[in-house]
Amino acid sequence: MQLTPAQRQYLKGLAHARQPVVIIGDKGLSPAVIKEIERALAAHELIKVKAAGADTVQREVWLQSLCETLGAAPVQHIGKILVLYRPAENPAIHLP
Repeated sequence: MQLTPAQRQYLKGLAHARQPVVIIGDKGLSPAVIKEIERALAAHELIKVKAAGADTVQREVWLQSLCETLGAAPVQHIGKILVLYRPAENPAIHLP
C-alpha cells in the first residue's frame, strides 16, 4: 500500500496523540508480536509500535517487514516509534 505525502502528513497528525499499542522487545519480531500487531491494526487502523531493543537500521527493516507481511503502509519511523496504517473494510479514518 502506498500513501501520498498529503495522506502521510494527515496520518502523522492523527498518530501524534496516540500511545504505542505493541512493544517489540529484546527477542525481536517474533510470530507472537506480528500476531499482536495484526490484531491492533484490525482494531484501530492506525497504530504506534515501540521497538525497544534495536538500532535504527534494524527498526527500519522491521517496519518494512511488517508492512509487507500485514499489507500495511509505513507512515513514520521516528526514534524508537514505528507508525503503521492499514484501512479496515469500513474505515473509520478517511484519507484526504
